[in-house]
Amino acid sequence: MSELLLIRHGETEWSRTGRHTSWTDLPLTADGEEQARALRPLLAGRKIAHVYASPMARALRTAELAGLARPEIDDGLREWDYGGYEGISTPDIHRDRPDWFLFTHGAVPGPAGHPGESPEEVGSRADGVLGRIAPQLAADEGDVALVAHAHFLRVLTARRLGLPAAGGALFTFETGAVGVLGTEHGRPAVVAWNTRTP
Repeated sequence: MSELLLIRHGETEWSRTGRHTSWTDLPLTADGEEQARALRPLLAGRKIAHVYASPMARALRTAELAGLARPEIDDGLREWDYGGYEGISTPDIHRDRPDWFLFTHGAVPGPAGHPGESPEEVGSRADGVLGRIAPQLAADEGDVALVAHAHFLRVLTARRLGLPAAGGALFTFETGAVGVLGTEHGRPAVVAWNTRTP
């Protein structure tokens, strides 16, 4: 069976400073562009049959710089809707809610169109993406690459491994890094994680 390549976009100003970023469409920083370019040698030796990306500019630019030409945009790959926590860091949230944890509590409502998402809602979205790409993975014609965002990809990983959405808390995911999900003895498994070019 083909492998699933998970690619987190390169650094943005908000990812650098730890601010939650979902719908705010920030560009990559200069370092983020370098991180994206550095993905090329990691991906060059792989036969990639399908590429999907979040519609956000940071994901699309990462795909471009990584040499993944013309990804298909999948709206399901958007980042966790942080609602009222958009642009706010975890330490700032903890000033008012010291026990808050995204993978347990989700996000509070924000402006119109951004109600915030619970872990289960993000998990449902991840299940939709996994369902759409399942036939392509099973066809074994080449790997499937998803270029998206840290928290969403962490939840998707948990769901692929048969864990609840909150299981995404068990994984970290750095900017400009690659995770590889494959199989062992016919069961989903992590093959590589947080891989970057040295």
